[in-house]
Amino acid sequence: MTTIVDVRSPAEYASGHINNALNVPVDQLAQRLSKQQCQLDKSDRVIVYCASGGRSSVAQGLLQRAGYRDVINAGGYHQLRQQIDALNS
Repeated sequence: MTTIVDVRSPAEYASGHINNALNVPVDQLAQRLSKQQCQLDKSDRVIVYCASGGRSSVAQGLLQRAGYRDVINAGGYHQLRQQIDALNS
């Protein structure tokens, strides 16, 4: 299974996000991982994105250190949205 995680702020998420993406702000990710409140399965592929790729890079590292093996940094929201739209057209 693949899970998409938007690591931007709730306000950024509300302004537009990938369908079915979970919103876990990067500044909350470490705490949620340590308390096992992240709703992610370590056996799943996890795709993370943010606004430009910086926060998603941090999130990728946090997830990998927590034992998630298949973590992809998809970079920025707008680039990812364009790729998804191109695939669906």
